[in-house]
Amino acid sequence: MARQRTKSELPTKICPVCGLPFTWRKKWATCWDEVKYCSERCRRSDRKPKLNLIFFSA
Repeated sequence: MARQRTKSELPTKICPVCGLPFTWRKKWATCWDEVKYCSERCRRSDRKPKLNLIFFSA
């Protein structure tokens, strides 16, 4: 029997809409590579994905 993982050992991704991290769920076991959004609300959102902009001071 496999040892149960703690929450910190599970893979995480960053949601492109809200910018928050979300963790692997058993529901996504077969399609984790295809999961992009943390929730249905973010998936349906009209908001554009947040861009990781880096500003350099001159």
